[in-house]
Amino acid sequence: MRTAAKVLKIVTVMMALTLTIAAQEPTEVIDTAQFVAVYDYECRTCDDEGQHVTDRMQVVLQVGQKVTKSMPFSAYSKADVSLEQAIVASYQEALMHMPTVWRGLPLGQTTVREFIFPHEYESTEETPEIGWTLTEDTMTVSGYQCRQAKAIFRGVEWHAWYTDEIPSPAGPWRLDGLPGLIVQAESEVHRFNLSALRQETSLITMPDKNPEVHRLKYEKLMKHRNEIYGNSQYAKNPLYYISEFNGRVISLGGAINHLVVLKIGGQDYLLADDRPLLTKAHLYQPLEFCE
Repeated sequence: MRTAAKVLKIVTVMMALTLTIAAQEPTEVIDTAQFVAVYDYECRTCDDEGQHVTDRMQVVLQVGQKVTKSMPFSAYSKADVSLEQAIVASYQEALMHMPTVWRGLPLGQTTVREFIFPHEYESTEETPEIGWTLTEDTMTVSGYQCRQAKAIFRGVEWHAWYTDEIPSPAGPWRLDGLPGLIVQAESEVHRFNLSALRQETSLITMPDKNPEVHRLKYEKLMKHRNEIYGNSQYAKNPLYYISEFNGRVISLGGAINHLVVLKIGGQDYLLADDRPLLTKAHLYQPLEFCE
């Protein structure tokens, strides 16, 4: 039986190999960010035992002249973090189902890339307009003087606070279209709050050209996502929809080449081809519903 040190070495080699391959195939640059906004994202939900929990992660928004890109923090951060920290963060992000969203790619459209085990999916649609209603309410949020706006977007009611101190219509995830940067946005269970604004330039890259990515219409992607995660079995058994899973072969197509268990802080983390594999999850709280 492998020791934790040996397992750590295996995972390190796997990740190093992945990074090496990625470095050999640079992703095309499509814009340069004028600034970068970091949001704390919270979701109030329940665990697999029905106990109330609040999940937390960070979302990074790159705001360019033509394209904005919203993504989980780990997809952007170049910080020198330990392997253990990176794995724990990736698990939390997998638990919260946050996709990467390009607004303005291509022009007038929105592209979404996300991973729903065992496949990565991509979809593009005409950028939907959010019918915001502007109010006269004001409040200081994260140090910015803000105004409030309200909207129902794809079945979820949002209250947003935006500031004209930063004249950009951008916001986290798919929320945008206001007369200033969205500083805070919340629904009944979701909440985005601006935690940092970085006046830094960074390259905005397009989705990598992975031939194994499944491409489909966005309505079908939403339906697939909500059917998988919204099933009553999901929290207790996130792999319920895979009828044959023996640690290597999966019934929905494809195969797992590396399956490793790493113990961090007394908890087991399962990695399947460098991606976190959840064995328990939380009650799914959709950010949007099919219209």
